[in-house]
Amino acid sequence: MIPTEDASARKREIEEKLKQEQETLSFIRENLEKSDQLTKNMVSILSSFESRLMQLENSIIPVHKQTENLQRLQENVDKTLSCMDHVISYYHVAKDTDRIIREGPTGRLDEYLACIARIQKAVEYFQDNNPDSPELNTVKARFEKGKELLEGEFRSLLTRYSKPVPPILILDAISVDEELEVQEEVVLEHLPEAVLQDIICIAGWLVEYGRNQDFMNVYFQIRSNQLDRSIKGLKEHFRKNSASSGVLYSPAVQTKRKDTPTKKAPKRPGTIRKAQNLLKQYSQHGLDGKKGGSNLTPLEGYDHDLRVKHLSDALTEKHGAATGKDDVLDIEIDSYIHCISAFVKLAQSEYVLLAEIIPEHHQKKTFDSLIQEALDNLMLEGENIVAAARRAIMRHDYSAVLTIFPILRHLKMNKSEFDTTLQGTAASTKNKLPTLITSMETIGAKALEEFADSIKNDPDKEYNMPKDGTVHELTSNAILFLQQLLDFHETAGAMLASQETSSATSYTSDFNKRLLSSYICKVLGNLQLNLLSKSKVYEDSALSAIFLHNNYNYILKSLEKSELIQLVTVTQKRAETSYRELMTQQIETYQRSWLKVTEHLTERNMPVIQPGTKLKDKERQVIKDKFKGFNDGLEELCKIQKGWAIPDKEQRDLIRYNQKKAVSDAYRAFLQRCANISFTKNPEKYHKYRPEEVEEMIEKLFDTSA
Repeated sequence: MIPTEDASARKREIEEKLKQEQETLSFIRENLEKSDQLTKNMVSILSSFESRLMQLENSIIPVHKQTENLQRLQENVDKTLSCMDHVISYYHVAKDTDRIIREGPTGRLDEYLACIARIQKAVEYFQDNNPDSPELNTVKARFEKGKELLEGEFRSLLTRYSKPVPPILILDAISVDEELEVQEEVVLEHLPEAVLQDIICIAGWLVEYGRNQDFMNVYFQIRSNQLDRSIKGLKEHFRKNSASSGVLYSPAVQTKRKDTPTKKAPKRPGTIRKAQNLLKQYSQHGLDGKKGGSNLTPLEGYDHDLRVKHLSDALTEKHGAATGKDDVLDIEIDSYIHCISAFVKLAQSEYVLLAEIIPEHHQKKTFDSLIQEALDNLMLEGENIVAAARRAIMRHDYSAVLTIFPILRHLKMNKSEFDTTLQGTAASTKNKLPTLITSMETIGAKALEEFADSIKNDPDKEYNMPKDGTVHELTSNAILFLQQLLDFHETAGAMLASQETSSATSYTSDFNKRLLSSYICKVLGNLQLNLLSKSKVYEDSALSAIFLHNNYNYILKSLEKSELIQLVTVTQKRAETSYRELMTQQIETYQRSWLKVTEHLTERNMPVIQPGTKLKDKERQVIKDKFKGFNDGLEELCKIQKGWAIPDKEQRDLIRYNQKKAVSDAYRAFLQRCANISFTKNPEKYHKYRPEEVEEMIEKLFDTSA
């Protein structure tokens, strides 16, 4: 049971809380009433605002729509005015551009092209919008006039600034200085840079807007003419300078030439001109049956005595005019070789220039047309050389083939670069050089074969034989000819190989070398047979032997000196030994001519003499006859053989020595046998010569100056 005091306290506490809660409830109720009142007031305000907004919207929207329409109308008016101005401008294009078009593009290409662009747009407008208007015809005419003047400017710039490349610059471009490790390439600038840019600009416009390809024809015609003039200028440079001062190459770059597969022109051997002169003399005065002399080429060990000097003077006087003509021909050949190299270099530079101006898909065709004139002229000149060689060969002038060799070698050396340069041109253009090479190889091979036959068939003419038994001009000319084959051995070998019917795959360097070796051996074999035949013209077998010995010795020395012997031994291993054996045989034959002298010194018919016995008249006469036979034979042989010649000092001394020894030994033995024999009262009448005097007489043999 809770105490009364606690219950009263608890009751009072509850009553106080109830009172507080009632007060809170009353406060909340009052606030709710206030909130309801405020809500009602806000709803009333919002309703009023909504009403006003609706009234405002109903007033503003029509105004906005009206304003938007006005703005659209304004824009349309502005656009219409702009379009009208644009359209009206087309009607004024012809008038506005009249002065500039009439004055042309010279000196103001950019401004002129801008005017053309305006005219072109006017043409497009009238074509699209008013194709029947007279204005269309006007601007069309103005556009065509502008295009015509642009084409004229293109032609004018090309014509005015396209100049032939100076010969000196061409020679610099094709020359090689072997002392320089890095070659400084010579750039051929055909047009000034500013002019080139104008031409490129005009060409681009004509292609894109002019829709005209006529300018390409103009381009190749003008540049073709300059290319041809450049090459002709180089030829004229050779004619003027080479003949007068011997300046064959540019003074700006010192050049060297050799027979190696380079792209530059090789210098021709200095012996070609001499060989041509001698071979022409031979063909004109040997094969044609006219009188000719001996043509000795200087060789180591040969004496150039007064006889040779007189012969040389006679040849110089007789063939001086021909030599001058050959000098001109030599210059022409050098000129042609350089023109071939110049064509390649110039054509390459022309293609570089053309590639900047002509559209890519037209470049090859335009380049083909551009080079035709110069290429045709070069090929025609080459064919003329072939034709001249063919006519000369028909006249048995085989020196003509020597003009073919350097040209053919140069053409073949440059063929790969030639082919690269002409890549993309027509087949007919590419085939021109191979056709010329084939023609030269054919005529060259024919000349080689006919020359070999001419050596074999050269007639035995008594008046054409050297009276002193020296080298026949047939021998000297044959050797000279073969020496040129050594200078051009690769070309000559390929020339012979080109006529072979075997597979082309066998045309290796070794194959060509063997062919050339066989050919040289054939010529030498024909020469040997002919010399044997010619030697029979001499009535004296000893002179015949000296003649053959001189010729064999000359051939052998020439082969050894010129290194022809290496080519010969490719197919004839014993060639050198064979010639030495032939020379030995001829020396033995010559020595037999002295038997009619030394036979008087033998013991044959010599009386047997006993000490103290007196010789019979018959026995004395035998000894007298032996002395007389020896003396007369010695004098006769020395008189005859003194006029013979052995140009090779080594061989001459050897033959003299052997003959002196053989005769003087036999003579001394004979004198010793007759020393104590009294066979005459006048011994000095028979014993005319001492052994030393006999040797001196023999020592003077083969010496025409003694």
